Amino acid sequence: MTIRVVVADDQELVRSGFAMILDAQEDIEVVAEVGDGAAAVEAVARLAPDVVLLDIRMPVLDGIEACRAIAARSGCRTVMLTTFDSDAYVYEALHAGASGFLLKDVRRDDLVHAVRVVAAGESLLAPSVARRLIEEYTAATAVRPSLPAAERLEVLEVLTARERETLLHLGRGLSNAEIAAALVVSEHTVKSHVGNVLAKLGLRDRIQAVICAYETGLIAAGTPAGE
Repeated sequence: MTIRVVVADDQELVRSGFAMILDAQEDIEVVAEVGDGAAAVEAVARLAPDVVLLDIRMPVLDGIEACRAIAARSGCRTVMLTTFDSDAYVYEALHAGASGFLLKDVRRDDLVHAVRVVAAGESLLAPSVARRLIEEYTAATAVRPSLPAAERLEVLEVLTARERETLLHLGRGLSNAEIAAALVVSEHTVKSHVGNVLAKLGLRDRIQAVICAYETGLIAAGTPAGE
């Protein structure tokens, strides 16, 4: 099965470089290259790709609004292109429906791997990226439980005690192997717990689980990742 990809970035060299790397893969086809968010939304609607790479900062329509529009109108998975040192909108992008992030200086192999992972329905939230993301953005002072206390309890009550523990560890950015070690269970069991958490809470992927852990107050803002 060929993975169809749209690349959206207002920097032509970045855009064409990513497209060239991806098109060189036997199982990936770049169906469009565009330079702004509005064109990305249009390309996704017209071409129905599996994955779209979106720069966060683009003219006409920024990557966050484009991500939100794409998530609302299609099943296309979105990966945001960002520089962690300068983009202050990572949490917004997560909330808009992004399935992951890539740094602009991503290595060739990591770019290809990321597209395949996201196309397969997984989130691109490697533990090292998750920890930095959570520490620098999600756990920043702007992130607070956004649900009333009673509603937060109601959301979490659908989970078993072990599933709630799993959500807590997901929110801290732990991998399945790390969660398995923390809970003293097999990775297969963790995978089952993660699937149950996502299904019961109506979450699309691990990234949305991170958001849920903070918005329900399960993890307090400002808590360092991994604690």
